[in-house]
Amino acid sequence: CKILRCNSEYVAATLNLRGSNRNTAYCNALRSYSHCTRKTARTCRGDLAYHSAVHGIEDLMIQNNCSKEGPTSPPRPRPPAPNHQGFESLDICNYEKSFLYKHGRPPSYQHCAAFGDPHIRTFHDDFHTCRVEGSWPLLDNDYLFVQATSSPVAKGSNATVTSKLTIIFKNMKECIDQKVYKAEIDNVPAAFEDGSVNGGERPGGSSLAIQERSPGQHVEIRADYIGTTIAVRQAGRQLSFSIRAAEEVARAFTEEQDLQLCVGGCPRSQRISRSECCHGHLAAETARALCKEMLPVEDVYFQSCVFDVVTSGDANFTMAAHGALEDARVFLPNAEKLHIFQ
Repeated sequence: CKILRCNSEYVAATLNLRGSNRNTAYCNALRSYSHCTRKTARTCRGDLAYHSAVHGIEDLMIQNNCSKEGPTSPPRPRPPAPNHQGFESLDICNYEKSFLYKHGRPPSYQHCAAFGDPHIRTFHDDFHTCRVEGSWPLLDNDYLFVQATSSPVAKGSNATVTSKLTIIFKNMKECIDQKVYKAEIDNVPAAFEDGSVNGGERPGGSSLAIQERSPGQHVEIRADYIGTTIAVRQAGRQLSFSIRAAEEVARAFTEEQDLQLCVGGCPRSQRISRSECCHGHLAAETARALCKEMLPVEDVYFQSCVFDVVTSGDANFTMAAHGALEDARVFLPNAEKLHIFQ
């Protein structure tokens, strides 16, 4: 029953009526209102708001001497909908469109990344290098749970890398069934754990979809129903994670869900200084030269690259920092924040 839409269109049409032709415009608006209610008559039979609107229109037309036949108000312009079923049925699973419809502006976005010997770029553009070993939540909110599992880069090494990622897209009744995505080193699938590549059989199932960008090395998961895109990559012997999330989604958590590396960075006791590794080593000069080829700007991505190549001895870590920078270039809402210098 779409009676509320008829009501809001009538209110919008009569809100600012002024001048000598006010009565003509008012009658046009009432005829439009009446026409709108007739179109919803079948679905609104048992709705009280519908019946009171129908009686109200009749009274107002009599009071204002409006004829039942005649011109109507021009329809209010609406954002284009891709079908004729109207906004509610389709676009509830398109976060960007529904946000624009409700607020009259596009949503704000935030970016977080975890790569290399876990370096975390938080939603607030803080940058930490972490000692974390074992499993830690990157995100834990009403819509998403993302857990990264870290392992030592080599036996006896202090350096750890992300060896496993688990991403849970929580059940959203109109749009998707709950879906779980898991990636491990040498196994970056282009499908959810149940073998599907979208959000399931629901009307909005296609608002969650996986796409393979580079076989076995880079997948992108688009969750349009929550305005979120996730990239998972493997470079060398480590996984990396990047996300662009609608601000409202990134903030949808309670006080109990306080440990999220994307929100608060890694706990103070788990932070490592990137400068610790790299003084006076011949290896550091070699690492700088390797990283400079991929990352010409000496920002935190460059510093992280040098740190990783020195601590791991693996030149593939240049690819991890480069991939994270490329994701940031695409995902960051503000291009001026791409390079962070510390």
